[in-house]
Amino acid sequence: MTPPLTLLDGGMGQELVRRHRERHGRAPTPLWSTEVLANAPRDVVDLHADYIGAGADVITMATYTVTPQRLERDGLAGQFETLQRVGARCALDAREASGRAEVRIAACLPPLVASYRADVQPEPSIARRTYRSIVACQREASDLMLCETMSSLQEARIAAEAALSSDLPVWVALTIRDDAPSGTVPTLRGGNSLQGAIEALESLGVHAVLLNCSTPEAIDAALPVLAGTRLPFGVYANAFRSVIDLEPGGTVERLRRRDDLGPEGYARAALRWREAGASIIGGCCETTPAHVAALLERLPA
Repeated sequence: MTPPLTLLDGGMGQELVRRHRERHGRAPTPLWSTEVLANAPRDVVDLHADYIGAGADVITMATYTVTPQRLERDGLAGQFETLQRVGARCALDAREASGRAEVRIAACLPPLVASYRADVQPEPSIARRTYRSIVACQREASDLMLCETMSSLQEARIAAEAALSSDLPVWVALTIRDDAPSGTVPTLRGGNSLQGAIEALESLGVHAVLLNCSTPEAIDAALPVLAGTRLPFGVYANAFRSVIDLEPGGTVERLRRRDDLGPEGYARAALRWREAGASIIGGCCETTPAHVAALLERLPA
């Protein structure tokens, strides 16, 4: 029997950038969602609230780009703890205003320098120190720790070890290659085998494994591996065309939403994941509260 469904929220960064442009006339910058968090935190609260209203059981702090490495690169060195506190406060305020005290808040342990790029990860001692600092900032406001968009086993292991020190449940979301030839063994974007990464995370003692920020098609191909874990597992895919043009320090204007992955198209893909046994499902980049509402309507509880 498939465990009860836990519904995650959808994309935060690009949806915040889109709303920020519409409301304030600001084009995307390399700061991405950090600029919204710093200059328009009400927009962050509103988006969290919209996801809760759409039916999300878990919302993730909007601190994906709030790492010391990214902040230093983008001219905000010294703002790390301040922006982490703002991100936590936004999530707490949205939950309180919703009246749904059962909604859980996930801490966000992201790639420290850039998504999808195992080649630019900090050396391990720096990464360990940084992830511990993120956990320290987010622990008090969190109900669980989410290590997300992990592109290599080293990155995932270091983030998970820091998260496990919090004594909260730890979920690890891995991102896999979109361009793997048909019939090949699924691999993380950094080249590690998905099977080996899941086994390593199981041995660490994490509480759930997920796939995120990969295409639905890549995730479909990897479902047999994901479904073989002894742990609860889940999926939150992206809905854009390609990550090829996105470089560290670039802007999300390069990313284009897929026409076939609106709320209904995405929900049809998610049905396959649910039927394969996924019990944690949401959306990643280019998904919206409307996508989450469609998941709530279409997926078996």
